[in-house]
Amino acid sequence: MLVFKFGGASVKEPEGVKNLVKILEHFEGNNILVVVSAMGKTTNALEEVVKSSFFKKDDLEAKIEVVRKYHADLISGLFKNPEPILHFLDEKINEIRLKIENYIGEKFDEFYDQIVSFGEILSTKIIAYYFEEIGLTHKWLDSRKYIKTDSTFREGKVNWDATKSSIELIDEDFQLYITQGFLGGTSDGKTTTLGREGSDYSASIFAHCLAAESVTIWKDVPGVLSADPRLFENPGKYEQLSYQEAIEMTYYGATVIHPKTIKPLQNSAIPLFVKPFLNPSESGTVVDERPFTQTDLPSIIVKKNQVLISISTLDFSFVTEANISNIFEIIARHNLKCNLSQNSAMSYTVCLDFDNMKFDELKTDLQKRFKILYNTDLELITVRHYQSDTLKNLTKDRKIFVEQLSRNTAQVVVR
Repeated sequence: MLVFKFGGASVKEPEGVKNLVKILEHFEGNNILVVVSAMGKTTNALEEVVKSSFFKKDDLEAKIEVVRKYHADLISGLFKNPEPILHFLDEKINEIRLKIENYIGEKFDEFYDQIVSFGEILSTKIIAYYFEEIGLTHKWLDSRKYIKTDSTFREGKVNWDATKSSIELIDEDFQLYITQGFLGGTSDGKTTTLGREGSDYSASIFAHCLAAESVTIWKDVPGVLSADPRLFENPGKYEQLSYQEAIEMTYYGATVIHPKTIKPLQNSAIPLFVKPFLNPSESGTVVDERPFTQTDLPSIIVKKNQVLISISTLDFSFVTEANISNIFEIIARHNLKCNLSQNSAMSYTVCLDFDNMKFDELKTDLQKRFKILYNTDLELITVRHYQSDTLKNLTKDRKIFVEQLSRNTAQVVVR
């Protein structure tokens, strides 16, 4: 079994869906499981629907129409006879409206997952309908029935035993399967999501449980690059990464692969390929068990929209291990990830991704026991295998709030 993951950018328009089919033809004769994200920026659009509904804004119907029109236009451009698929689309859009009407006071994260998950359902159903139109035999799978998680909505934690038992029940009567990334399901049938950009993780979960030959993530870049090409000119490409190096890079925020993707593949020694969507014959980048050797090519990772919080005790006593433990417990309770931390005698400083809703709740919880100061609208720059000149160039004319250097990694919080 080969596992192929296609992101939203790969299938954002009719030509992208047709190109997906060309890639499958390139691998004709193999058993393939296709994992697909929501099309284009659908997840962002559905997030707007969630916010408009949850906060009772007047633009809810307009936000829903954005989602409907985008998919209707794509369907009209893809199918010779779009009417049956447009009818299916309207049914799903009405399901979204019904879920909103039947809202019974769930917490935001739970409500979010029930609505945002429609993006992946729509994308995989539309592509499955296209497979039917062109005569491509396949089976559509609902990943919520296979990837079993707890009820940590928006960050579902995988129940590996239950997931493996479910995935092993997939029959072998088809050479081609299509399913959703990003989605899981609880034991009582509620939809969960695995974290933003979690479709890569979904692919590695299926691959691990199916003992797949390999996983390929098809991207709009030639492989894993040393920096984001939208921020830096002419970044280098890695031909090969070790599992360990890939884990480090994704942990620090490299967005080409989801952070949780690598470990299930490492445990089963399954290679991961990151290849260009428009040039499937190119080598791309392979992540496997061989040592990483391209240490002369620094990896630069930029995380925007960061908040830096300095936390001190209310009575101005030293910040002890017990205090730090309490701080981390509070951060974990709000499902936030610490991207950098630093402590002194009188304060403990953490850098987090800024989420307006979660931050307000976090701030309230912290202020019950601590005094806090914070700065928003910051950037966290991480450089793996850094060189002093690289670091100087990156921070030139920037205000530095925190700087940390270790053997292989440099991190700076800047504005």
